[in-house]
Amino acid sequence: MNTRKGFRFTTYEAPDQTPFEKLFEIFQELITHTSGDVEEALDWLRELDKEYELTDDDYTIDDFIEDLKAKGFIREEFDADGQQDNGEEDGEDGGNGNLSITAKLERMLRQRALDQIFGKLKRSGAGNHKTGKSGRGDEHTGEFREYRFGDSLEHISMTESLKNAQINHGIGNFSLSEEDLVVEDTQYKAQMSTVLMIDISHSMILYGEDRITPAKKVAMALAELITTRYPKDTLDILVFGNDAWPIPIKDLPYLKVGPYHTNTVAGLQLAMDMLRRKRNTNKQIFMITDGKPSCLRLPNGDYYKNSVGLDDYIVEKCYAMAQQARKLHIPITTFMIAQDPYLMQFVREFTKANKGKAFYTGLKGLGEMIFEDYEQNRRKRIK
Repeated sequence: MNTRKGFRFTTYEAPDQTPFEKLFEIFQELITHTSGDVEEALDWLRELDKEYELTDDDYTIDDFIEDLKAKGFIREEFDADGQQDNGEEDGEDGGNGNLSITAKLERMLRQRALDQIFGKLKRSGAGNHKTGKSGRGDEHTGEFREYRFGDSLEHISMTESLKNAQINHGIGNFSLSEEDLVVEDTQYKAQMSTVLMIDISHSMILYGEDRITPAKKVAMALAELITTRYPKDTLDILVFGNDAWPIPIKDLPYLKVGPYHTNTVAGLQLAMDMLRRKRNTNKQIFMITDGKPSCLRLPNGDYYKNSVGLDDYIVEKCYAMAQQARKLHIPITTFMIAQDPYLMQFVREFTKANKGKAFYTGLKGLGEMIFEDYEQNRRKRIK
């Protein structure tokens, strides 16, 4: 096994990092590549330690593992009898073996992906999706509530907050704390419902190129972006191979490629079913894929598969789905991680049928393009 596959180390000394923090940065990257498999990530870390001398006698890999447990990032699995799991079976929600990551680390991985991909974004009191007209994005209700982390500064009622500060601390010893802050509640005039489709067909790891890990990072970053900065928007995630099925946000770190063909039609059908149930009028689909559609589920339940070229029968079904989404006013933005001319032509025709958007891209810059399009779609609909 080539334990260093996909990694490139350069000389870099991070300022003021503890031994744990230095190893934790590497471990988070490894755990993303291993789809949440703690034991495999630690094996890779040990191999990297041998070559790059990441630890010393004062702080070893074993010390690091104990700190991961103590800080609540990983946990030991036990069977029904209270015995330590021997790791012979793979867990659905975590890594192999007797160690798995916790919800705390799942959240941290999503935040890390957001920082890596959308790191250029800056928090600001006015938010990151202005409409061009002050106050038009939100509708004031006239009701007040306590401040919550993440609330926009522009919604803080200074009059009510100062009144609370005087009551709580007195005029003679005046101070303003977070507990004193009051926010005027608002309702969004426009909200966005997004479905993110991720291709997990086998071609996502063909020819020695790992395409699923960057796609997974984008999904984690987008999930973190929407849930933390746009809490009234909705995000659903689905994966598609031979079939399509939804996955919860918490399962994104564990996403793996399977021995699948690419049933784009099934993914689009499920995405539109999800969006039909949303009350929001503003809806969109993002689709990340690197391969041509090569599979359909027939009415009798059998699969129709063809990996040779572009199959006219499958392609026409894809165009029909694009047109159906257009009639439902659901734009589809396709991010094609491929440069094959015949695939690019298919995406052009697909995009034309939907009147959506398409980006033909390598893996670099994928996250920035998704965010840019998400922001543009929100601005266009909020105005």
